[in-house]
Amino acid sequence: MLVYIRESDKDKIICNVDEKDIAEHLRIRLEKDREEKERRKKEKAEAHLYTIIKVARDDDLTAQIGKDIYFDLVDHDKVPSFRIQKQMPFTQFKEEVAKELGIPTQFQRFWLWAKRQNHTYRPNRPLTPQEEALTVGQLKEAANKAHNAELKLFLEVELGLDLKPLTLPDKTREDILLFFKLYDPEKEQLRYVGRLFVKASGRPQDILPKLRKMAGFLQDDDVELYEEIKFEPNVMCEYIDNRIIFRSCQLEDGDIVCFQKSPKPDTADQFRYPDVPSFLVYIRNRQVVHFRSLEKPKEDDFCLEMSKIFTYDEVVEKVAQQLGVDDPSKIRLTSHNCYSQQPKPQPIKYRGVERLLDMLIHYNQTSDILYYEVLDIPLPELQALKTLKVTYHHATKDEVSVHSIRLPKNSTVGDVLSDIKSKVDLSHPDAELRLLEVFYHKIYKIFAPSEKIENINDQYWTLRAEEVPEEEKNLGPFDRLIHVYHFTKDTQNQTQVQNFGEPFFMVIREDETLSSIKERLQKKLKVSDEDFSKWKFAYISLGRPDYFEDSDTVATRFQRNMYGAWEQYLGLEHPDTAPRKAHSANQNRHSFERPVKIYN
Repeated sequence: MLVYIRESDKDKIICNVDEKDIAEHLRIRLEKDREEKERRKKEKAEAHLYTIIKVARDDDLTAQIGKDIYFDLVDHDKVPSFRIQKQMPFTQFKEEVAKELGIPTQFQRFWLWAKRQNHTYRPNRPLTPQEEALTVGQLKEAANKAHNAELKLFLEVELGLDLKPLTLPDKTREDILLFFKLYDPEKEQLRYVGRLFVKASGRPQDILPKLRKMAGFLQDDDVELYEEIKFEPNVMCEYIDNRIIFRSCQLEDGDIVCFQKSPKPDTADQFRYPDVPSFLVYIRNRQVVHFRSLEKPKEDDFCLEMSKIFTYDEVVEKVAQQLGVDDPSKIRLTSHNCYSQQPKPQPIKYRGVERLLDMLIHYNQTSDILYYEVLDIPLPELQALKTLKVTYHHATKDEVSVHSIRLPKNSTVGDVLSDIKSKVDLSHPDAELRLLEVFYHKIYKIFAPSEKIENINDQYWTLRAEEVPEEEKNLGPFDRLIHVYHFTKDTQNQTQVQNFGEPFFMVIREDETLSSIKERLQKKLKVSDEDFSKWKFAYISLGRPDYFEDSDTVATRFQRNMYGAWEQYLGLEHPDTAPRKAHSANQNRHSFERPVKIYN
């Protein structure tokens, strides 16, 4: 920023600033910022002297299960944490917990968490008296084999009917600590209802009265039990036989048992997820998908909650229902490119993927966006056809029309041209058409009429149909057919050229000078004398212009057959006055300098 000051005010403005010159509210804010910076700096310097202990309790499980989480027991990022000096005795830490949580030390029992081989995280065992005699730092090192920065504990507390802490029962090797979740299929709700110690030699049927009481069931209600085993990569939740002892069920400390009322035969079809396993599979795989019309790829049209394991048929059926389309096979979907944030170039083929998840994965990322189209014929029928988007340039009118040509895949370019002939106005009935491949304002190919259309790609290249001018049909032995492109100099690098506008072919005679060619060009392009007088003309090879004089014979610079020589052309240098359009995903969406009509 450049600031001008009067010389007479120089001493007042360019001077030292005292604290009294700063407004009081700014001084207070700056002081707070300084203190916060010092505090963080001190914390960082002393970090090696402290450890973070995260303490989960029944209250945390109740608050989180069925809301923030469904699997395992708790999100440790949302439980109370304590920043404790490593030299502090663990017994003193228990006193800190007593002050913070209001639970006297004699009523506290802490459990270590363990990560199991199936990637679940459960309370593993209570601390021993010997471990509680250690310092916090020693306990962390002894208990933390993974060398995590934090120590995670579960605090077991027994509460009486008056919600006051009770003396904890002794735990023997015969005792197994189990956690219980209750599932309600009518509400599709899973919640934590408590924990119990059971005897390894006991049977699940022995604790059913307690479970009914925890759930608020009647004592004659039938109850089904399931063990929540794991959820990665797939859900495993197995039925527990009430008559088999816990030891034989392979239940151990920290295991989770989900239970529900036994579904009655006549109500099973009333619920989407009648039992615990089906609900957990749904939760594990549910996915809200944002659907967008392929014609408006930046706008969400509607959202549907689906399962990642939905089949292709289930996905298109849901979309058809949402759109009110009676035939789901008329729905065509396109996946999302997570990197370009645009639709992928190729749509999903009919039953081309097995599951919804396959539609959403892009390399190592998972999207939540799909694009849809409603077709006029079923997709299987459409896939047997080849659809090409062809722009037709009228020979005499200043207009371009865009046509979707749909033909069997074994058709030829000649068939495409015949189809276009039936849809456009020709300059005369016997006009001959040709199909060109245009990319970045250059003509790269003229298709042979016999070429099959199956492998022609119109996603990145523009397909252009036009009448073959009469002068090109009657080339003399010394005539040349050359490429003519518009160009302008790169504003950043004057040695580079940038092409724009519509490229075309032109016949030049063997001894024709630039002056003569300019007359024909001005007439063809309908440019005013004032504008045309500012144009320059160059022979361009590999992007380097060599400018012509009016008296130069142009043909001497060009080879005989120029069909494939797109990098050697007659360049017309002038400003690009066409309005700029937003750059789109595919280069075949060039702006046209002539009016465009679209026919589908």
